[in-house]
Amino acid sequence: MIHDIPEEWQVTATATPFVGNKTSVRTDDVVMPDGSVVRRDYQVHPGSVAVLALDEDGRVLVLRQYRHPVRMKLWEIPAGLLDVPGENPLSAAQRELYEEAHVKAEDWRVLVDVYTTPGGCDEAVRIFLAQGISDVEGERFEVSEEEADLEYARVPLAELVRGALAGELHNNCLVVGALSLQAALALEGGVESLRPADAPWPARPFRA
Repeated sequence: MIHDIPEEWQVTATATPFVGNKTSVRTDDVVMPDGSVVRRDYQVHPGSVAVLALDEDGRVLVLRQYRHPVRMKLWEIPAGLLDVPGENPLSAAQRELYEEAHVKAEDWRVLVDVYTTPGGCDEAVRIFLAQGISDVEGERFEVSEEEADLEYARVPLAELVRGALAGELHNNCLVVGALSLQAALALEGGVESLRPADAPWPARPFRA
């Protein structure tokens, strides 16, 4: 069995040269094992949640959104920031599924936890598996900016896996979520073997 372990090397100086609306950039002087000190710049991120919502026909709810940094419209799964420190990630995921897709789900499990780009950003993402989905009654959540141009589809899991391996789909949470679900389905016990929705998350501790 292998597993990641927490460890923190000595920081002799730190600065925050940029503070944005949701994220910032931090510069740390870090002591290396040989005693040298090197400078590391990285993005400080509040953390995110994402939802792989699976319908009764085995299709995944996906949406296509323009992403300016990469100049592409990417197929993604519903996702969003943990806006409040200590926010319960399940509550945040349920909110994002409602706001982005106008959908709710009866059964929630933790699919996988990842650091998206640990060499340059401390963002941690918890991806949930949501099953037993249905439309939410009433008015849709009002959207703006990039989200006003969203496109929606329900796609078989196998097609998402094929697209990821073919280099046709690139969104981190979509690719990781689809491949993780494919792997979970092959395990003894299938998705029943996944962690419960309120499983601890050391990367972003939360209130129960």
